[in-house]
Amino acid sequence: MKIVITNDDGYDQPGLAALVQALTPLGEITVVAPAAPQSNVGHRVTMRDPIRVEQPNSRMYVVHATPADCTRLALKAFVPDANWVVAGINPGANLGSDVYQSGTVAAAREASILGVRAVAISQYIAPQWTIPWPAVQRLAAHLLPIILTQPLAIGQFWNINLPSPLDTKIMPTHRFCSLDKHPHHYRYSEENGTYHYHGIIHDRPRSAGSDVDVCFGGMISVTRLEI
Repeated sequence: MKIVITNDDGYDQPGLAALVQALTPLGEITVVAPAAPQSNVGHRVTMRDPIRVEQPNSRMYVVHATPADCTRLALKAFVPDANWVVAGINPGANLGSDVYQSGTVAAAREASILGVRAVAISQYIAPQWTIPWPAVQRLAAHLLPIILTQPLAIGQFWNINLPSPLDTKIMPTHRFCSLDKHPHHYRYSEENGTYHYHGIIHDRPRSAGSDVDVCFGGMISVTRLEI
């Protein structure tokens, strides 16, 4: 099995390294990741400008563009016979309406648009909690082989969010659930002609049984999304 791994935080980030380690036993890994952080760029793609790509080794491409561009280049130029594209592991949740601004989710969505199965995986960060990447890696290594065997129709892809904090001794359960549709509660304050965002993700509203509710409740949320 050929797996492309990408993210929206950059090729040198711990979440991507953890994902590589988790997926290496499952197949042939190729990393195609942004050269610099691209969080919250959504599904932006580059069409009119050339894209610079560096190749530190035979299994890594460093792309000076967006996560969706990484997926496009991977599937159209570098690994056209890839079986899966897996994006992550993002430090921070991508739940509910987050999926529309997330570069991580966009990378998986672009794969689905191109007819390739895909997963986006993110780690929720609770207040005053630091991500224990080795524990996250073990959880991903346990979970992803299960998810990769689940059926996906054309145009569908997976969005996974890991709960926080993680108990390093107990493997949390996962639940298939729907995308929460509540709007965020946030505001802007103005100061000398500039506007500042104020919002607390941990206080966001949620529907019972939705991805936000499942993840914030301590379980792994697994949501089947469609393009």
